[in-house]
Amino acid sequence: MTRLGRWSAGRGPLYLLLAGRIRRLIDEGELQPGSPLPPDRALATALAVGRTTVVSAYDLLAQEGKIVRRQGSGTKVSTAPLRPDRPADTTNPLFVHLLDPMDKIVQLTCAAPNTMPRPVTDAYRAALDIEITDDIGYHPLGYEGLRTALADRYTARGLATTPSQILVTTGAQQALALLARLMITPGDKVVVEAPTYPGALEAFRESTADFVGVPVGDGDALVRAMRQRPAIAYVIPTHHNPSGAVMPVLTRQRVGAAAEDLGVRLIEDEVLAELSFDAATPLPIAAFGPAVTIGSLSKVVWGGLRVGWVRAPASVIMQLARLKAVHDLGSNYIGQVAAVSLVSSLDSLRATRVSALRAQHNALCAALHKHLPSWTFTPAVGGQSIWVRLPHGDAVSFAQLALRQGVAVLPGGSLDVTGGGNDHLRIPFMEPADVLTDAVVRLAAAWNDYVPGVPSASLTTLVV
Repeated sequence: MTRLGRWSAGRGPLYLLLAGRIRRLIDEGELQPGSPLPPDRALATALAVGRTTVVSAYDLLAQEGKIVRRQGSGTKVSTAPLRPDRPADTTNPLFVHLLDPMDKIVQLTCAAPNTMPRPVTDAYRAALDIEITDDIGYHPLGYEGLRTALADRYTARGLATTPSQILVTTGAQQALALLARLMITPGDKVVVEAPTYPGALEAFRESTADFVGVPVGDGDALVRAMRQRPAIAYVIPTHHNPSGAVMPVLTRQRVGAAAEDLGVRLIEDEVLAELSFDAATPLPIAAFGPAVTIGSLSKVVWGGLRVGWVRAPASVIMQLARLKAVHDLGSNYIGQVAAVSLVSSLDSLRATRVSALRAQHNALCAALHKHLPSWTFTPAVGGQSIWVRLPHGDAVSFAQLALRQGVAVLPGGSLDVTGGGNDHLRIPFMEPADVLTDAVVRLAAAWNDYVPGVPSASLTTLVV
């Protein structure tokens, strides 16, 4: 038990503090996949807490997919797909494949463009020609020219915005991390859609959030959850990741009004908002209430730019800027200068990206219908992924088997705080049509060999 250290030295409910410490031991590799955890009563006695504290901590970790609890076999650290030639890891699969990339594997885990458009090269060349004097390049709020360009774009969309309402971040992921640090204290309730973007869940878990999951597209459930007065509510209203759903305008109005009436800090993730196949980009929820909006160039242009932003009241922007100054003093200056011209030509860049995505989406759907007709999904109307339901079995064990066929997919359980999604896969359509078709053929081969309930990787027994 010594590994737990001073686990209770913090604010918030004991079960969240205990879950947070065990989660960290798992994420840092001190508790390996398959490691048995003490029985509820034994751990409660050793820690001098009630059994309910341990049960609640274990249940939370089980919902996150960090541990597995089975009658008769006890509680163990769970496995997650990593690579076919190594033991499994419990790190979120989304990040595993970024931290440990694999050769000769079709990557369908991280949904982002894998080709840098030529305008990015041109923008950087132009940025390198500027002469910089009397400026050290540290701008926690962001380069003023980029903040102005982003504010102008929001205003053109129908949401009046000034540069003082914009903070430039190193990608949208940093925006989430900063907002979590500012707005969440251990034990705070955080409302999220179930499923949702796993990167947001990881950012909120770092602050030991207590999640409340609501079904995607259920505006009534979302408003009811907001009445619990959570620290924040996080939603992806346009081309939801992973389901692709688009929140209707009336629901946006209702959610925005509820946030204002209840005093709930609402965060809307608009990273995918500009990727509509046919319809115009809807107004952000911030047009109807006091929402904080996150955006990025990663999906429309290229992820390697690492240019994201937050749109919020000026007072919130200044608080975030103080946190950002501690983290990195400010994002890359030249990259922000280059981004100004990219934002000014974003409509053209978006049209090119959407045209490719539409064709790739159609190819993926056709291949799934042909080779895996028992899998079900709703075709997307934008964005860059579809949410596929398996007719039986669980996505984690199938994902490990798919790796042996050379395809990495993201199991749905890591996207759902309610413990659901274990029968789903998130499949992006970012690759060329021929690559996607080949990937589906490989997935079909894995599916033909898949037997639910048979472990896909041996478990290593280690003691706490």
